[in-house]
Amino acid sequence: MTAPPRTAHGPHTPQAKAVRLGPRGVVALALITLVGVAAFGWPLLADEDSGLAHSQDAPWLFAALLPLLVGVVVATIADEDDGMDAKAVAMLGVLAAVGAALRPLGAGTAGLEPMFFLMVLSGRVLGPGFGFVLGSVTMFASALLTGGVGPWMPFQMLAMGWFTMGAGLLPGRHRLRGRGELAMLALYGFAASFAYGTVMNLQGWTYIGGMSSGISFHPGDPLGENLLRFAAYCATTSLGWDLGRAVLTTVLTFTLGSTVLKALRRATRRAAFEAQVTFDGSPSEAQVTSGRPPG
Repeated sequence: MTAPPRTAHGPHTPQAKAVRLGPRGVVALALITLVGVAAFGWPLLADEDSGLAHSQDAPWLFAALLPLLVGVVVATIADEDDGMDAKAVAMLGVLAAVGAALRPLGAGTAGLEPMFFLMVLSGRVLGPGFGFVLGSVTMFASALLTGGVGPWMPFQMLAMGWFTMGAGLLPGRHRLRGRGELAMLALYGFAASFAYGTVMNLQGWTYIGGMSSGISFHPGDPLGENLLRFAAYCATTSLGWDLGRAVLTTVLTFTLGSTVLKALRRATRRAAFEAQVTFDGSPSEAQVTSGRPPG
């Protein structure tokens, strides 16, 4: 078996290839995104007498979300042409394990969660499809590790999947390098940390009772009034927590980002996602490409 041929520019020039998201993965991801948006936002539109905005109904919705999240992972892995191969699955497992181990280091202390910066850098190098799967799997593994399994877990998986996917959608993945890239990733990590906290606030705010009426969710009230209460709720209950997460993500991106990006890109090049592997044989034998029939 011979390695893929070198490029004309030498052994050090090949770009690290992201794990592409195939057609079935795109469809599955679009479906879970639509369902996720509806799941986060439906209580805001529920009628007061419908019973949909009560906390006892929430677990049923959460139970429906989890199989869909698993479906995104399965569809991505099962895509024969563009999905994740064994090497990508192995890298997914390693990064998810590292991310899950990082989360407890700061959880419960002013929102200091170092896993967020790793998710930003991983999504940047490995692309949006891999990023969504990685974010979801990492949060699932973290919940099992820390005992944080509950009705909030599928929502955390969704939010972290979107967070990591967003990093993979940032421009200039093959061209932008150095301080400019770190600045862009730090800015994204800062803003997305607040976005993650806000989305998760929306998940809990609609069924957590016992709060001041000025910031409580009122089922059936006009959407504008509830959104104003929600803004007040975020400002008074979680702004400091989200700020700690955003600042730590920014600091770690600037201080460790360059080293981690280089390591991720080196590992991705060595994994050679989508590279063809040929087998030596007699001149009359056809070359066989890895995972594809000859021809």
